[in-house]
Amino acid sequence: MKQKFAVQLYTLRNECEQDFPGVLRKLKEMGWAGVELAGLHSYSAEEIAEVLQETGLQTAGMHVSFQRVTTELESVLTEARILHTSTLICPSVPHELRNEDGYQQFRSQLNEIAKDIQPDGFTLSFHNHAFEFETSVNGMNALRYILEPSAENAVLAEVDVYWVQKAGQDPASFIRSYSYRMPTMHLKDMSDDESRTYAEIGTGVIDFDPILLWGEGNGVAWYVVEQDVCPGNPMDCVKLSLTNLHRIADRLGVNT
Repeated sequence: MKQKFAVQLYTLRNECEQDFPGVLRKLKEMGWAGVELAGLHSYSAEEIAEVLQETGLQTAGMHVSFQRVTTELESVLTEARILHTSTLICPSVPHELRNEDGYQQFRSQLNEIAKDIQPDGFTLSFHNHAFEFETSVNGMNALRYILEPSAENAVLAEVDVYWVQKAGQDPASFIRSYSYRMPTMHLKDMSDDESRTYAEIGTGVIDFDPILLWGEGNGVAWYVVEQDVCPGNPMDCVKLSLTNLHRIADRLGVNT
């Protein structure tokens, strides 16, 4: 399991803006196995791929905006090939589509793209927040609708367990519908106070044991830590999350 721990680089967006290659080298020294990309911060894909190869960090996937994936698909696929990943993730729904008709359009367009790129070995997932639970589409909340585990739906899941909990759902129960339909999963903890804000893994209220055990038996390739806002130095935050994840893996006996 320790070889499946990656960090979503949005967490370290300011640090990457200042010294992207340096951040990647430090993450490898910490013990991370991979990174999930969220932009290249003015570097070329070739330059970042060279640093990834140098460090041995793997690419756990790429977050690509709905606008880019619908208007620059060939460029996105070229970038993904250079960075050695076949996992594309749409990170959010545009504001103007956050209604019943919009969600139907959104899922339809993602499906067209997902089916178009399948022959070349690529997958397209969707990463959730909490707001998708607020709209009903075809008798289910919008997130269930987008990720519906049916043969005709090619959109895979990247469930963010924090946002599921934020929406009042149990993450360990929610993810069960997506067996072998979730190549990557987002992990972030929730603070144990009234704010219920972002927290380092193992310092908050989310029970990761059943989540990780389920993932090991149901096709999760990468557990990706994302902390949207860090109370202190973001590099220290991700280091603490990794330390605690390693402890959880050791305790569960799935540390390979």
